[in-house]
Amino acid sequence: MKFKRIAILCLMGLFPIVSCNDDMLDQLPLGEVANPEELGVGGQETAVFGVYSLMRNSGVGQWQRYWFGSIRSDDAAKGSTAGDSAANGTAFNDFQYVATNGLSTSWWNSHYQIIFACNEIINVIQDSGAEDPGSLINESEARAIRAWMYFELRRDYGEVPLITATIDNPEDAIAPKSSVVAIDALIEEDLIYAAQYLPLTWSNYPGRATSGFANSLLAKLYLYQQNWQGAYDKCNEVISSGAYSLDPSLVNLFEIEGDNGVESIFEIQQLVTDNQNYADNYFISQGVRGTGVWNLGWGFNVPTQGLVDAFEPGDTRKSNTILESGQDDGGFGSGVLPESPPLAQPYWNKKAYTKQAQRNSFNMNANRWENIKIIRYADVILMAAEAANELGMTSEASTLVNQIRSRAGLGNTTASGQSSMRNAIKQERRVEFALEEYRFYDLVRWGDASSVLGALGYQPRHEFYPIPQEAIDQSGGVLVQNPNY
Repeated sequence: MKFKRIAILCLMGLFPIVSCNDDMLDQLPLGEVANPEELGVGGQETAVFGVYSLMRNSGVGQWQRYWFGSIRSDDAAKGSTAGDSAANGTAFNDFQYVATNGLSTSWWNSHYQIIFACNEIINVIQDSGAEDPGSLINESEARAIRAWMYFELRRDYGEVPLITATIDNPEDAIAPKSSVVAIDALIEEDLIYAAQYLPLTWSNYPGRATSGFANSLLAKLYLYQQNWQGAYDKCNEVISSGAYSLDPSLVNLFEIEGDNGVESIFEIQQLVTDNQNYADNYFISQGVRGTGVWNLGWGFNVPTQGLVDAFEPGDTRKSNTILESGQDDGGFGSGVLPESPPLAQPYWNKKAYTKQAQRNSFNMNANRWENIKIIRYADVILMAAEAANELGMTSEASTLVNQIRSRAGLGNTTASGQSSMRNAIKQERRVEFALEEYRFYDLVRWGDASSVLGALGYQPRHEFYPIPQEAIDQSGGVLVQNPNY
């Protein structure tokens, strides 16, 4: 019998892959919940499960993620072959944004699809007046996920429609843009509420939203607002909870053994067993593009030479981030990769790569079983360091940064003053989260995007993508395009 993943099945992994429509929200999970009382079962439990399924099955959990967050940075290129998805490469890699781009339209629609599903859960519970523990948890999960969806929309498009009503008719989904301040206020309100009622952990069913997720996302929001004290306080709530730690193994972190591991704060769940395949194209699309045994994926989101050169000597993160054509895969079991050419790219994303033994066990070449890391504990540590440094606590920032460096096999940072520590934190974020959809957004919020990405075509207007033309057309002119497009 083929290897079967021996892990506790996350609830969102219990949904079959189906088209994203309202019927999904009416489906019951496959299998039985062993201890419903521990889950805080409320009247909207099934609908909540449907929201988790939407994360994976919509554009939110697929390759759209890295086109927005990674390929727009200096650390990643489109990859694959020159002609493969060339229009998307022009739009995202070369900063020639177009409002009709299909990836952007899907990204926008998927976020609002999940927001509308969350709105329905929240409004049903609030209208019922239910205050039992299960209903409070159901509402909190929906509010945490809605906050995450709005956070990503405001990060990519700036001002967007702020819709909290249940969508009963198509016209209910039509609204003008709201200010970023108003969007942030709803995100903050939702996350504060969620952190109050969500459990710190789900011992039997990892993968559901927790108070740690809500507080981590709130810290990130405060970081974007340069609310350093708020970010520092929320990060320390997560750190002092004792629920998380750095995975001592960087190899383990980005393999199936690291799914929902000690460093996981929130992940989009994927699952492959003997007779189940709940996966999407996120990692498949980043696998080595070759032939025969090297036909591992589509070959997108590849490291640039700049990223390869960014790692310090001795940084073990490099060998766990960069997979090089013509070189051995570093103990993952497949030996030496073909040269480039015939492979189309000199470098590949090793965080999407898998051990040969796992591929053999699943009888699959492409990675379909690794969870998508949305927030991990390393991010909280470096957010805390950044906030501490901006508050003048550079010594504390140094201690936090050194935790990350120690895991990477490096000595303590030599940065001492606030300015040098700021640069050190930027460097650590770059190499720690390489190819994980952090770099572009970090450059923008630091005010470094023009200087770093200008040679690639970036201009200040490229902070935000144009609102999809389809959304504007469907609104009948109520929704207006972003400036300078």
